[in-house]
Amino acid sequence: MQSVLVKISLLIFLLFASAAPAAPATQPYLLHIPGIGGHLPLDDHLIQGLHDGGIAGKIELYDWTGADRGLMALMQEQRHAKQSEIVAKMLAQKAHAFPGIQITVTSHSGGCGIAVWALEKLPDDVVIENLLMMQSALSPDYDLSKALRHVHHAYSLYSELDSVVLGTGTRTAGTVDGVYSDAAGRVGYKMPATADARQYQKLKQFEYQDEWMQYGDIGDHIGPMRYRFAKSMIVPLLQTGELPKPPPLTPATTQATIEPSTLNTQH
Repeated sequence: MQSVLVKISLLIFLLFASAAPAAPATQPYLLHIPGIGGHLPLDDHLIQGLHDGGIAGKIELYDWTGADRGLMALMQEQRHAKQSEIVAKMLAQKAHAFPGIQITVTSHSGGCGIAVWALEKLPDDVVIENLLMMQSALSPDYDLSKALRHVHHAYSLYSELDSVVLGTGTRTAGTVDGVYSDAAGRVGYKMPATADARQYQKLKQFEYQDEWMQYGDIGDHIGPMRYRFAKSMIVPLLQTGELPKPPPLTPATTQATIEPSTLNTQH
């Protein structure tokens, strides 16, 4: 009799277990790393555009600059090392706590250096889904091989029109990695002869197009950070690996988009 009761109890348990809803899948995670100006309204515009464009999961911003904003943040090599280590630990903890989670890192200007150095410091078992670098202040010949080992897909947006900040500026004050030249965010990344060509196959670079103007990006240093560009162009890039082809320019679309004055950035 006791054996029969045990079997009945086990059967009831299995029936309830099979009827229970499946555990929700782990939500994606996006970490944004701003440039040497720290957390600015333009970062909020980007994040709002990503959210409104349909990026699922949690979106966070990590301001690595502290009290050393601006040129001080550009030149602080010790801060770069420390802060990239912090970001690496954040990403590793997220990956280990939620196996299979899709992690995306977006970065702007000097923040691209922090993002790349953080990826270089990740444990061997941590690979993120996407790395997006916008107007990168790293030097064009910086070897991305080690960082690319920890990503499935990497994207870089650059513009020759970014001549003041990533041309004159970096030739005078140096790139975030200390090279006095135009930055990769102006001329694109060039694969060094000693780099791992297999890893560089993961990198897609997109040069500024005049048609992006209708989304608020006029080719300047903050162009890709604008709300409409993030919503209409960056979101599809992160979701599909390709930038959409904008419609042709018309006289009505040659004005830069005005960013929303009120943003909900609590995502």
